[in-house]
Amino acid sequence: MKLYYTPGTSSLFPHIVLHEAGLAFEKIKVDEHTKLMDNGADYRTVNSLGYVPALELDDGTVLTEGTAIVQYIADQVPAKQLAPPNGTLERAKLQSWLTFIATEIQMGCFCPLFHPTTSDAAKTMYRKRLASRLSGVDRHLSQQQYMLGERFSLADAYLLVVLNWARPLDIDLSPACTCAPQTRCCTTRSAGSLASRGPDPRSLRGKLCFLRSPRPASPFPLCG
Repeated sequence: MKLYYTPGTSSLFPHIVLHEAGLAFEKIKVDEHTKLMDNGADYRTVNSLGYVPALELDDGTVLTEGTAIVQYIADQVPAKQLAPPNGTLERAKLQSWLTFIATEIQMGCFCPLFHPTTSDAAKTMYRKRLASRLSGVDRHLSQQQYMLGERFSLADAYLLVVLNWARPLDIDLSPACTCAPQTRCCTTRSAGSLASRGPDPRSLRGKLCFLRSPRPASPFPLCG
C-alpha cells in the first residue's frame, strides 16, 4: 500500500492507524502548494482534487477521505479492534464520532481558523464554536476512558490529530483539561504513534494536557 500525505494535515490520521494496524506501507510526500510528489509527478494523477490523504492499494485502487481510509485499514486487522465490526450499533457510534470530528471540529472550526482570508470576527466565532464542541467531548469522556468506552479506537486517534492543531493557532485548551489526579499514565504504544509519559493521550483530558506539555522525541512525530 501507498499512503499519500502532507505533514501537518489530517493525513496524519491514517498514518497513525496504519502503524497501529501493523501493516506495511510506503509513504509518499505531497507538496501542499505545488501538488508535486517526491518523484516530481503531479499528485492530481492520483487524486484529481489534489488534497490528501489517499491510500493506494496493491491492486492500484485508490481510496480517498480519511474516515473511509481508516475504516478500511481497521477492517483488514479485526484482531486489533481499532473499529467495531461492520453492521453493529458500536460501529454506527464510531462513525457518528468520526463524522462529528470531521465536520464539527476539523472542517467546522480548525480549517476556517487556518484560512488566511478569515476575518477576526469570524475567527472569534469559530473559537467559541470549538470551545463548545470540545466541552461536549470532555463531558462524554468524563464517564469513560476512550471515545467508545474502554478500548482505544479510530475516534481517539482522530481526536488527537485535530487537537494537535491548537498549538500553531495558539488556542488555549486548558478549559477542557481538568487533569484529574487519577488520570492514567501511558507508556509508548507499540507503533510509537502516541509515545508519551504523563497523562494518557487516549482520553481527551490526557490529550489536552499531552499537547500542552513538553514531551520526549517520538519515533512517529505528531506533526508528520
